[in-house]
Amino acid sequence: MSSPSAPDRLTRETAAAFARIALGHVTRQYPNKLDHVNAGPGDHGDPIDQHPIFYGSFDWHSCVHGYWLLATLRRLHPDMAEAAAIDALFADAFTPEKVEAERAYLERPTARGFERPYGWGWLLKLQAELIAHRDAPWADRLAPLAGAFADRFKAFLPKATYPVRTGVHSSTAFAVALAHDYATAAGDVDLEALLRETALSWYGADKGCQAWEPSGDDFLSPALMEAECMRRLMAPDDFRVWFAAFLPDAARQAPATLFAPATVSDRSDGKIAHLDGLNLSRAWCWRAIAGSLDPQDPVRPVALAAAERHLAASLPHVAGDYMGEHWLASFALLALTVDGAI
Repeated sequence: MSSPSAPDRLTRETAAAFARIALGHVTRQYPNKLDHVNAGPGDHGDPIDQHPIFYGSFDWHSCVHGYWLLATLRRLHPDMAEAAAIDALFADAFTPEKVEAERAYLERPTARGFERPYGWGWLLKLQAELIAHRDAPWADRLAPLAGAFADRFKAFLPKATYPVRTGVHSSTAFAVALAHDYATAAGDVDLEALLRETALSWYGADKGCQAWEPSGDDFLSPALMEAECMRRLMAPDDFRVWFAAFLPDAARQAPATLFAPATVSDRSDGKIAHLDGLNLSRAWCWRAIAGSLDPQDPVRPVALAAAERHLAASLPHVAGDYMGEHWLASFALLALTVDGAI
């Protein structure tokens, strides 16, 4: 897609373009990368047989956040032409029968680790968005599946002695950040307390981050994602103190790697295309972090400038090759809808 006319915010033109992208892939069944463990001979089938809602978009988690993107755009731009298609899609997808089939899949003995933790976080992020649509039945319909994933977090986090500090799907900081949005929206105080307690135990003492990144297929910054997770879970004044110790030289744009967009050498390669996601998610994190710092903090303008560089590098590439097209617009939307950026 071409660059939006106002690249630092979500315009109606950009929202419509993103909606068309997602409408084109959330029901596209193939190619498809299943996260499925065969329990025996014949234990397989088409994606739509296993996941009657989230069978498109190349993989389950990308389909989930494709629905999140559509729901968010539907709320922010209710008068866009694509709204009717989104309503029809949701009416067909979010039925009690289909939700129950998605939930029942989790009961398989071989599905204990299904989509942990990335897909868990995205499903709860989707439900948090659906809760905001108070005049629609979608959140009530999806609630049994969201509750099942919330229960998975509650069972898993007390056993998770250590975080996973990666820039890919295994990142615990990313999953906890998204799950916190759900806990707040749903009023799940037990989950919210557990997420905060866990994040503080994992990351609370971190100082002087060296940020040895990016790796070759990162779509998250391990450093900035940790900071964004802590920003959501800490009181504002406490976060400012923590962040100053975590990246003490940020005002001098150090570590330098956090301020320079990643180079994407081949957007047809699914792993290398992750680096466009890294640029977009860094923009999201930098904008959110900047908004939480003291107005006079010298890191603020540096962070905002870094966010704009990262957006400019990858926002024009959310469509084109399906390896990026089936998921990148969701990460662009995260960056473009940071508070004050809409």
